[in-house]
Amino acid sequence: MGVAIRTAGAGDRELIVRLLDEAFQDDPVSGWVFPGVEERRAKHPGLMAAFTDIVLAAGRIDVTEDGSACALWLSMPADGEHDDPAGHDGATEDEGPAQVREAVDPDNERIEMIGRLTAAIHPTGRPHEYLWMIGVAPGRQGEGLGTALIEAVLDRCDCEALPAYLEASSARSRKLYERLGFEPVGPVLDLPDGPAMWPMWREPKPHRQPA
Repeated sequence: MGVAIRTAGAGDRELIVRLLDEAFQDDPVSGWVFPGVEERRAKHPGLMAAFTDIVLAAGRIDVTEDGSACALWLSMPADGEHDDPAGHDGATEDEGPAQVREAVDPDNERIEMIGRLTAAIHPTGRPHEYLWMIGVAPGRQGEGLGTALIEAVLDRCDCEALPAYLEASSARSRKLYERLGFEPVGPVLDLPDGPAMWPMWREPKPHRQPA
């Protein structure tokens, strides 16, 4: 049986924020942004809410019908004309990360730093789909929900001859993305005194017309 997927709307905001918070509490990058456990429990939901609001406004969030997994996507143009408040394009690169930091935790420079560092390595020159985040509820991981969410968009990418891009935040997720056709692109992003992030790119596969 396939996984039922729908596009999230404004009414799903709290569901998405809660899902991302639970899914990324133990993520290496989240642990770097908020090193203290209590601090992370208190402030991490606010960061996930900021990301959710950005993508609800400027991109698309896919969610499984049962609310157990979600994927945040942005459609990126060739030359950074997309109005992306997170700073993943040239037009708002200066303002975006600082705005997120101010909204979530003004004293935490790593919130702004992660936005600037990922924006600096983001490929330009070709339109592509950007998988910003994908979260699966801790009790539902390993069931193929994340794969189903990603493959639904990759199928469209193949039909439209669009590449896709992401940054893997762990060795485990990197292996999953490699199985889906993503390959490392550019140097690994080593966060200062923190974990690595792997920028990955997927070229579209030739689309086969039904016989």
